[in-house]
Amino acid sequence: MKLKITGNLFSGLLLVLFLSACTGSKTLLTSNKVWVGTWSTAPQLVEPHNMPPEPGLTENTLRQIVRVSIGGGVVRLRFSNAFSKSPVELKSVAIAQSLEGSSVDVSTQKTLKFNNNPGIIMAPGGEAFSDPVKFNLKPGSRLAVTIHFGKTSPDVTGHPGSRTTSFILSGNNISSSGFAGAVKTDHWYVIHGIDVQANKNTKSVAVLGNSITDGRGSGTNKQNRWTDILSARLLENPDTKNTGVLNLGIGGNCVVRGGLGPTALERFDRDILSQSNVRWLIILEGINDIGSAKTQEEADKIAAELIAAYDEMINKAHAKGILVYGATILPFAGSFYDTPYRQTARDTVNEWIRNSRRFDAVIDFDKIMRNPDDVKTILTDMHDGDFLHPNQAGYRRMGENVNLGLFK
Repeated sequence: MKLKITGNLFSGLLLVLFLSACTGSKTLLTSNKVWVGTWSTAPQLVEPHNMPPEPGLTENTLRQIVRVSIGGGVVRLRFSNAFSKSPVELKSVAIAQSLEGSSVDVSTQKTLKFNNNPGIIMAPGGEAFSDPVKFNLKPGSRLAVTIHFGKTSPDVTGHPGSRTTSFILSGNNISSSGFAGAVKTDHWYVIHGIDVQANKNTKSVAVLGNSITDGRGSGTNKQNRWTDILSARLLENPDTKNTGVLNLGIGGNCVVRGGLGPTALERFDRDILSQSNVRWLIILEGINDIGSAKTQEEADKIAAELIAAYDEMINKAHAKGILVYGATILPFAGSFYDTPYRQTARDTVNEWIRNSRRFDAVIDFDKIMRNPDDVKTILTDMHDGDFLHPNQAGYRRMGENVNLGLFK
């Protein structure tokens, strides 16, 4: 299928895509079922050094691997072109159970449709949902998403901090089982989310964060971010096994201004409020805002701005019936952010998170991760060498110390 769109048709096409996606998504949805997010990642404009390597995406095939949280028998996928200035054509998309490396179990492969068409063109700034498809998605399993692209945009929407290897092959290899000879890249492109059809008592928790949630310091292809550890625990517990986990962290992200990617305030509606059936939100973000302060006066101002931003996000989430859990900012003494006035700002913000009673609950990662002999410093064996980012053991400690009772 080859589609052409020009000029003023972009906005109209985006509306059509949205309406058709919503209409298609209802086709298999019964009255006692709801859509619930099982996986998501936060889209951003991909920086030049994180762009797809040669041969690139245009007219080629990309296979990406994700690990979901909850399972289901009917799924739909969400794709994003939010930060691209040109259309992106998905000629065909297939999903399958992931095996080792780039290999898939072809017996499980299903081809997606979009408003009953084999492909779709996402307009600049747009997105698309696939039609629902029957697929035996097991809880905690790895899913391969294989996309054969048509024309793509010079500026790419994606998620650089995937900590997961993706694979590119020239030409149309949508049905390839092994992807032999593929070019590797540790980034995700255009994929945004996966929903499953589930019972009405199934909910998800969305996590808004920066590199500590995105998993800097965790292992590539190990899926051991703190949110992954939390998800595994939720699945193992009979009382919480119907809880999806959505990681919306962006490395280098800020809440109010600056940083990498859109700020937390700018992306809140898309990355949090537009997710399917979110019941809980965890906010762990603010260290990069504080780290940008150059003086005590500026640090005090940033602390006040962070508190106001938290308050705004709490109000918006509560209006949608979402419970909001505040996570305290981790210790950073000894890191490149360490100054007395930044420490004071962190103390101010953490005090508000703990005692303002604006959050529905508090997850005190500061206490969990700090050195008892030097409370401004992260535990010596729990950071990645920079006194800022946890290492793999640190992420496990974080994930294992979240109270599962918060999600019952």
